[in-house]
Amino acid sequence: MAALQILAGPVARAHLRERGLRPADVRVVPAAAGGPKGLALNALDRFIFGHWLPASGQTVHLLGASIGAWRMAAACRADPDAAFAELAEDYICQEYPHEPNKAPRPSDVSRIFAATLTQRLGERSAQILMHPRLRLHVIASRGRHLMRRERRFLTPLGYLGAFATNVLSRRAMGGWLERVMFSDPREPLPFALHDFRTRQVPLDAANLVPSVLASCSIPFWLDAVHDIPGAPRGAYWDGGITDYHLHLDYGQMNDGLVLYPHFQASVVPGWLDKSLRHRHAATARLANVVLLVPDPQWVKDVLPHGKLPDRADFKAYGERIGERQRDWRRAVAECQRLADELAGLLRRESIEAAPLR
Repeated sequence: MAALQILAGPVARAHLRERGLRPADVRVVPAAAGGPKGLALNALDRFIFGHWLPASGQTVHLLGASIGAWRMAAACRADPDAAFAELAEDYICQEYPHEPNKAPRPSDVSRIFAATLTQRLGERSAQILMHPRLRLHVIASRGRHLMRRERRFLTPLGYLGAFATNVLSRRAMGGWLERVMFSDPREPLPFALHDFRTRQVPLDAANLVPSVLASCSIPFWLDAVHDIPGAPRGAYWDGGITDYHLHLDYGQMNDGLVLYPHFQASVVPGWLDKSLRHRHAATARLANVVLLVPDPQWVKDVLPHGKLPDRADFKAYGERIGERQRDWRRAVAECQRLADELAGLLRRESIEAAPLR
C-alpha cells in the first residue's frame, strides 16, 4: 500500500500528466495550522526544502499559519534539513509546568514557547529574512471591537460572536477577527487576498518572532500577543482561526504551481469551518494546487493508535509524557516513507494525480 496520495486541481493535474513535477514549477508552498499533525509532514519538509527545491532558482513564497508558520520559518534557515529535525524534536519535547490533572496556565505556555522561538528563529532573523529565494509570509488573526484586547470575559463573548457570524458568512466573521499577513517586503504575493478582511504588514527582525508566536497562540491555551511591532495595535491570536488550511485564491497566479504538503485531503478555509462540511469542498481557487497527503488507510495501519499525532494526545496521555514522546517520534520516523515515495514519483516524466475533492 502506498503511503502518499497526490491530489491536484485541474490545471495542476494536466501539468503533472504532461510534464511531471520539477523544482522550477513551484511558486508557492502553503503550510496549514493543525498542531501536532504537522509532525507527519516533517520528512516531506526535510526532503522538499533540504534536498529537492534548492535545485531551482526562482522565488518561492512560503505561507504559514500556526505550526505552519513555524515550519515555513524553519524552511528559510541556512540548513533547512537540520532546522526541521530540530523543530520536530522541540515540538515533541514540549512540557509545561502544571498542577496535577489541570492544564498548564496559558501564560506559562506562552513564556516557554516564546523562549523556544527566540532561540530557534530570533537569533537567525537576518538569515531567515534575507534568504535569496524564499519569501516568508506569516498569518495571524487580530481581534476587533470586543476582541481588540484579551480580557477574561469579553474575549469569550467575542469568540461566540465570531462563531455565530461565521455560520452565516465567512466574510461576516471579519467584523470580529481580521487576517494580518506579515510578509517579506521584497516581493508581493503572486495573488490577491480579497476573500476576507486582511491587513498586510512588512515582516522584519522586530516582528518575526512575535508574529510567529501570535500565529501559534491558540485561544485560551496561550495568551494573545499584543501590539506586535510595525503592526496595528491589538490582540493577535492563532492564524488558523482565519486561515486553518489557507484556502486562498491561488488560481489567480499567472504561472507556476502551488505545492502543498498537507495532512488531509480537504482544504478547510478557517478553524471555525471545521464543522461546516459544505465549506470543505475544493474550489476554482485550488486549480493549480498539488496536494501531498498521507493515505488514511496507511495511517490507520501503520501509525501509533492508527492516527496522526494531534492536540488531544496531550490530554489522552496525561502524565505519561514519555509514552507520548515515544509514539510521536515513531510517527515522525514512519512518515519518512512519504518523502521516499515522493522522491520516486518526482523522477517520473508523468505523474497521475487524483482530483481534489
